[in-house]
Amino acid sequence: MQTELAPRFRNQPFGPEAKAILGACVHCGFCTATCPTYLDRRDERDSPRGRIYLIKSFLEGGEAGAGTRRHLDRCLTCRSCETTCPSGVRYGRLIDIARNVMEHEIPRNPVQRLFRWAVRRLFGDPALAALAMMGARLLGRLPAAGAMGVWPPPRHKRVVLALAGCVQPSATPATNHAAARILDRLGISLVAAPEAGCCGALDHHLGAGQDGRDRIRANIDAWWPAIEKGAEAVLPTASGCGAMIADYGAQMADDPAYADKARRVSALVRDPANLLLGENLAALRPRLGIGRIAVHVPCSQQHALGAPDAVETLLRRLGFQLVPAPDKHLCCGSAGTYSIFEPGMARRLRRRKLDALQSNRPDLIVTANVGCQLHLGAKAGVPVRHWLELLDDLPS
Repeated sequence: MQTELAPRFRNQPFGPEAKAILGACVHCGFCTATCPTYLDRRDERDSPRGRIYLIKSFLEGGEAGAGTRRHLDRCLTCRSCETTCPSGVRYGRLIDIARNVMEHEIPRNPVQRLFRWAVRRLFGDPALAALAMMGARLLGRLPAAGAMGVWPPPRHKRVVLALAGCVQPSATPATNHAAARILDRLGISLVAAPEAGCCGALDHHLGAGQDGRDRIRANIDAWWPAIEKGAEAVLPTASGCGAMIADYGAQMADDPAYADKARRVSALVRDPANLLLGENLAALRPRLGIGRIAVHVPCSQQHALGAPDAVETLLRRLGFQLVPAPDKHLCCGSAGTYSIFEPGMARRLRRRKLDALQSNRPDLIVTANVGCQLHLGAKAGVPVRHWLELLDDLPS
């Protein structure tokens, strides 16, 4: 697609990248078949192709206002379109650029800015997130946290790094503890750096790019001593965080102080299922008689991390009974904070996803992302757990 950016954008750091991404789109429309918001609304402006047109017009200096931003806001950033696109258009990166630029070019009203800041502040701070989760449980909006058990101390030569500074430790605290015990049985220590915080995805996807970059720098600084000592992987147990950390190298490419470190951190990111598939699993021996299981594969795991079949392959190898779940490529509607800002769309997508997941009458649904787990679990007819907890559930 022929593109000529407006002078005020052309020489910005994002300019050449945005122009290259726009130029890769050939308008084929394959993306519309896998875009959840287009399938829901049947509005071209709520499809990847339509949003690319809107972004192109905006960056070329055309008129753009609240209507244009509304269509960009409706995007889940699920990146299903990227998996479908025959031209390899990096749509997720493009819409993140456009959102960040629009936040400055077309400011939201004060109430909207305050609300978005409050959401970023609440869920990006572990202490505030813990209070929010406690309140939600007292009001019956969340299930009990469940027993966490003991996180084994570091005692193995092999070390991988956890991300323990986001909402997950307070929302589903059993997940990281289960991962630590599973890895311990395999001779690997899972180590959390206390100084590491939110991965930066909240800020990044809500148009607060500089705040997101500050979080990236803080996390790199927190992990760097362990990486220099030989930590072999960064292992986020929330696939949404994994997708963001895998993008650190691209996010910090123009920062001379952090570019090389960010690329190394991104190269170290591993999906937990992919890591375990490379190990001898004989020491795990999980309890298998738990019934039929439907696997929900989060968009971040499918499209950003490129591990669409890893959990299913691992669970089958260990002997669990899985049932098919149609339309695996379609988003559940959680998408980080999307269910907060777009509740109507999020509810419709959740209903569609649950109909698919429960179509073969599972006794349990498992997923790989905390947001999806909470979103689906609020309305599912069966329990929804993180798949790592199954591997930690030993026979009695």
